[in-house]
Amino acid sequence: MSSAQDEMMSRKSSTSGASVTSSVSSSSTTVSIVEEIRLRQHLGLSNGVAIIVGIIVGSGIFVSPKGVLQEAGAIGPCLVIWGMCGIVCLLGAMCYGELGTAILKSGADYAYINEAYGNFPAFLYLWVAVVIILPTGNAISSLTFANYVLQPFFPACGPPGPLISLTAALCLTILTFINCCNVKWATRVQDIFTFTKILALVIIIITGVVKLAMGSTENFEAPFEGSTQEPGRIALAFYSGLFSYSGWNYLNFVTEEMKDPYKNLPRAIWISLPLVTVIYILANVAYFAVMTPAEMLASDAVAVTFADRTLGVMSWIMPVFVACSTFGSLNGAIFTSSRLFFVGARHGHLPGFLATINMKHFTPLPSLLFGCVTSLIMLSSNDIYVLINYASFVETLFIGMSVSGLLILRVTRPDLERPIRVNLFFPIFYFIICVFLIITPLTTSPKECLMGLIMILTGIPVYVLGVMWEKKPQGFRIAFCKFSKITQKLFYAVHEEIKED
Repeated sequence: MSSAQDEMMSRKSSTSGASVTSSVSSSSTTVSIVEEIRLRQHLGLSNGVAIIVGIIVGSGIFVSPKGVLQEAGAIGPCLVIWGMCGIVCLLGAMCYGELGTAILKSGADYAYINEAYGNFPAFLYLWVAVVIILPTGNAISSLTFANYVLQPFFPACGPPGPLISLTAALCLTILTFINCCNVKWATRVQDIFTFTKILALVIIIITGVVKLAMGSTENFEAPFEGSTQEPGRIALAFYSGLFSYSGWNYLNFVTEEMKDPYKNLPRAIWISLPLVTVIYILANVAYFAVMTPAEMLASDAVAVTFADRTLGVMSWIMPVFVACSTFGSLNGAIFTSSRLFFVGARHGHLPGFLATINMKHFTPLPSLLFGCVTSLIMLSSNDIYVLINYASFVETLFIGMSVSGLLILRVTRPDLERPIRVNLFFPIFYFIICVFLIITPLTTSPKECLMGLIMILTGIPVYVLGVMWEKKPQGFRIAFCKFSKITQKLFYAVHEEIKED
């Protein structure tokens, strides 16, 4: 971008709320101010544990049990896969512990891929995160919210698809508006709804333990009967399980903000992931203590069906708790995703308007609105399990790149300070798992995998035009600036009108 564009991008507007861009091309004063606000070290060990557990425990455990069972074929391998998913994520998190303390930069995978492979692969990760990983995760959470909110009103046949999509879209737009208006509103929403997800799982686990104690063990008599032997289906079962653990690497997105990250980052990992793994296995045991595999596969809202069979007149509390859980998780995902936009813009890999900050509300309006639009597009498919496979394939590919980057940096930068140095067995083993999860679904679910690869490849012309092409026409640059200002003015006008009403 030219200096003229920089001046236009950072100029304050008296009618639409002042804004500044935090892209790499902004003035040094603006960038330093943004970094001062965003990157202050204020997160301790308890905050780290809360971030990991709070983000992991979301919609997945209330949706994925059906997806894991559907591909695994029986209860035994289903429970084994849940445990193995936790172990795999712990190994990956240990690798990220070395990466996060050796490369003290926010952005997690984006920063690590950039260090190991360079700008172009890092941009491709950023691209798919913007157009696939983040919006697909948001779409899954919003669809889960809609399913659980509407399920009590349609107990016999389930809610109709169009109503589910409409409710999910409403949820996305409301939370985006909250995050655009006020940071405190967003954090309060997160605090209020975090408690409900833990309470819902505790109710499920205690109820399941009581059922088992009363002798409801018939589903566990032949746990491996009907197990699948197809590697592709096993990989898809892992995708559904790993989706429930997604978020284990999110603490690395805020490494710069942790107090004493050399100690607190690995400690938070070792506390959080074993805890979540135990909770998830117990929750699945509770599900199978109440429902047969056929009943679980027939249900689109597993936790609601569980409550209907166990809680009697109080069964209504489960869809409320689960809806609150997914609502809070979606809010957290929308809130944290803007950090990746900031880091990408700081390195010049995103246009300035996506990193623009409204100085009145201190919220990244364009990035939040762009994320909302892409998430709404993902709602065109209301099949949650297709979306899980779609996003998991792409995310696994780039997580594998990050872990392989650890091996590359061991060779290319042996003198890099590594406060945490894991045994080479862990990254090699984790990388092999990633390769298995990438290759085997190509035979059983080629459509989703092919679409994921196509979306990655679409980042190539974007990189050429947006990053490599430095001498852009003046009209092209001015268009970006005008789009940014129009977006801010439009939102500000709507916000002021709502306040007056």
